[in-house]
Parts: sequence; structure tokens; C-alpha cells
Amino acid sequence: MGNNESYIARTSGLKGKDYLGYALGDAAGCLVFSLVTSILQKYYTDVFHISPMFIMFMFIGARIWDAINDPIMGRICDTVKPGKSGRYRRWFLYVAWPLGILAVLMFVKWPGLGGEENYVGTCIYATITYVLFGMCYTVLQIPYGSLASVVTTDAGERNKLSVYRAIGSALGSVPVFVLVSFIYAKRTDASGAYVYGENGQIITDMQYKPVIIGVIIMALCSSLMLMLTYALNKERVIAKPKKHEKGAAARAVKALFANRAFIAISLAAMLLLAGQMFTQSFYLYLFNDYFNANWMNLASQACTYSPMIVLMFFMPRLARKIGKKEVCAVGVTVAAVANFVLFLLRGLEPSKLMYIFLALCFVSGFGLTTLVLQLWSMATDAIDDIEVKTGSRDDGTAYSFFNFFRKLGQVIAAVCVNGALLGMNYKYEKGAVQTLENLKKMYDLATIIPAILFGLMAVILFVIYPLSKARVEKLQVEKELKLKEAYENKTIDIA
Repeated sequence: MGNNESYIARTSGLKGKDYLGYALGDAAGCLVFSLVTSILQKYYTDVFHISPMFIMFMFIGARIWDAINDPIMGRICDTVKPGKSGRYRRWFLYVAWPLGILAVLMFVKWPGLGGEENYVGTCIYATITYVLFGMCYTVLQIPYGSLASVVTTDAGERNKLSVYRAIGSALGSVPVFVLVSFIYAKRTDASGAYVYGENGQIITDMQYKPVIIGVIIMALCSSLMLMLTYALNKERVIAKPKKHEKGAAARAVKALFANRAFIAISLAAMLLLAGQMFTQSFYLYLFNDYFNANWMNLASQACTYSPMIVLMFFMPRLARKIGKKEVCAVGVTVAAVANFVLFLLRGLEPSKLMYIFLALCFVSGFGLTTLVLQLWSMATDAIDDIEVKTGSRDDGTAYSFFNFFRKLGQVIAAVCVNGALLGMNYKYEKGAVQTLENLKKMYDLATIIPAILFGLMAVILFVIYPLSKARVEKLQVEKELKLKEAYENKTIDIA
């Protein structure tokens, strides 16, 4: 490359290998994280027999710890001297196997564990393994989120990276729903006869053995994929080691919270993850107990993620032509309306409703996919906006707080899921049977809560998030000047 090229051109030029390597990172993370977002909640109530109240407070406590843990990891990424492989890639090697091991340990039911045998010990074990897994996942996610800004500085390539990341996330999330299809068995009594619930359907229970086998396989694949992620990625912008200036961390945090774009996209990401986690966790209860059709777990995910197969080809073009903010705001509005329509249909019989439910899951998924495909590109735009306005760039710190907002989404999901279970008086004891009244409340809460969460996202994107198509185009010009200044001041190198 000649020096007469623009600085953006010199720090860009991605090929197929780069996109694949970047997508593998989120696929690997989601292989194990999807276990937390989908089956861990029901595993805790139905296999460990832990109360929803304790689970809710455990999840909230873990997020309080993240408020300390995440910024520390962000500052480590920003201030530790880069290695030969760059500032962020090396963390994939460090975390690959510990993350997989901790994912398995969360689901191991050691002899003597279980709410009916040793309730206190089970709660302690669940808390320790869950918190350690969360810390390990932070060590992956903050460097991975920061990687996009040093892989390429071109806005178009970042749009494609965001799409590939979303594809990786979707592919990594699919296996857990295949696993769900094999982890239930029909309940029988002492004579071997099937046990029926008040709704006239045979009760099914989650089984430990297929769960733990599936978890081990997914964790192993995740670890191997993270090693490939390390091998296939390249950092093109090489940041020089930062001097440890007094007050630098405080200034970086202040710049984040003073930036409207960063706060808005962080709140949208928080609500997106809250809605996704709520539906993934609570639908396990809904499909098992209300519809008595566990096949709907895999079908609903197919409906939710299949729009990505179409939109992945069009979103980068739509983002350039119409604008990321503009497309995503309309998309999440569609998702909110689809879930509200599901709530209005609550009077229909489950047998008549299930296919309508899946059809509206497709509509909701289509709307949400617009934001899922562009979320990370919009986050990087917000960080660019901070750099242009302040002259400082701290990707690790920025992504640590962005990641923390997403973890607040986990808190919202935990409160909504367990609050809904408590509100409907869900019976979690071994051999429990849900009442018809409980099941009706379950459906109402399963539909109205996502409608509210996605509606709030639409308001944020329409009203608060400021980076319209015109502003992003202007930002690209301003960023070129910043890159030139940083290179001439010797604060970055170009690979």
C-alpha cells in the first residue's frame, strides 16, 4: 500500500478470511452463553430445584459484581502493553479453555447436590460457578468487542463485520435449541402410567444426562473455535502503549457518559438482550407447560433467526442507503407490535394458537434482526463520535461499559423471568403440577413483557440515538482526520 492512500484505506481491506474469523468469535461465545440465556434458568428450578426468588437475587448480585469487574477488564485492555499479536487477539487464547470448563461446571450435579438433598450447598455451588463463568465471559467479550475498531476503520467494512458477528451469534445460539429437543421425558408414576396435568396434557420433565452431554460437546466446540478466532483475525491499527496518566480512567468514563449516542445505543443493547433472554428462558416454560409442545422451542428459534438469512444480504446496502438508525428503529417497532398482537390473542385455545404464535415470532424476529445485524456497527460509530469530539479513544473502557449495559439487560431479564414465575406462583418442587390459572398468567406475561421491552427500544432509537445517516457520513470524514493526526503524532502504527 502506498503512503498516498487515505489512512482509512491503509487500515482496511478485509477479505473473506477476516470476516469468517471475526464471526467465529461470537459463534464461540454464544455456544456457551446461549446455555445461560436459554436452559440455565429452567435447569436451576427443575433439576437443582432452586427457588425463583434465590435465582433472581443471585443474578442481580452477579451483575453488581460486574459493575466492578467489567471496567477493570476494560482498563487492562487499554493500558497493558500490546503483545506481538496485538492488543486484543491474545485474550482469545487466554480464555478459550477456562470458559469452556466453567460452562460445564455450571451444569454438573455432583452427588449430594440438589434442592431436595442439600438446598444451601446447591445454592452456594450455583452462585460460585455462575459468577466465575460471568467473569471469564467478560475476559472474552470486552477484547472481542474492541477488536472491530482495530480490524478495520472503514464504515462499510464495519457494517459487514457487524452482520457477520450477528450471523456468528445466531449460528452459535442454534445448537442449544437442538439440545432442548432431547432433554425432556414424559413423567410416569410408580406403576409406570403417564402423569397428566390440569390441562389434560402429559407432564414432561428436564433430564440431567442429555443436558450434561450436550453442554460438554458445546463447551469443547467453543474452546476450539476461539483458538481459530485468534488465528484468523488481524489487528491493522496498532495502538502504542498508553502512559499511566493520573485521572485518565475518570476522563475516559466521563466522555462515555457525556456522549448521547453511546448512552442511547447502550440502552438499546440492554433492552435487546433483556428481551432476547426473557423469551429464550421463559419460552421453555411456556412451550413445556402451556402449549405442551417442546418442539416449539426449536421452531420458534427457526422463526426468530431465519429472517437473518435474507436480511444479511441486504442490511449493509440498506444501512448505506437509508441509514442504520432509520432501518433499525422501524424494525424494532415491528417487533413490539407483533408481540402485542400475541398478547391480544390470549383468549384462543393453545392448540389453535401455536401456529399463529410461531408466525408472529417470525414477524418479531424479522424486525429485531435489523438491529441485531447493525448493533455492533452502531456501537463502534458511537465510539468514533466520542473520539472525534474528545480526541481520545479507549475502546476497552468503552466496550466494558457497553458490555455492562448488556449485562444490566440480563438483570432485567432475570427480574422479568423470575418475577413472572413468582407472580404466577410457579411450582418448582419435584413432581409439581401447574394449575390452569397459573398457565393463563404464564401466557400473558410471556407476550406483554417483550412487547414493552421492544417498544422502549423503538423510542430510544427514534428519539434519543442521534447518529442518523447524514451524521455517520460526516463522522467518516472527521475520523480520517483523526487517524492522520494519531499516525503523525506516533500514537498508532499501521500494520
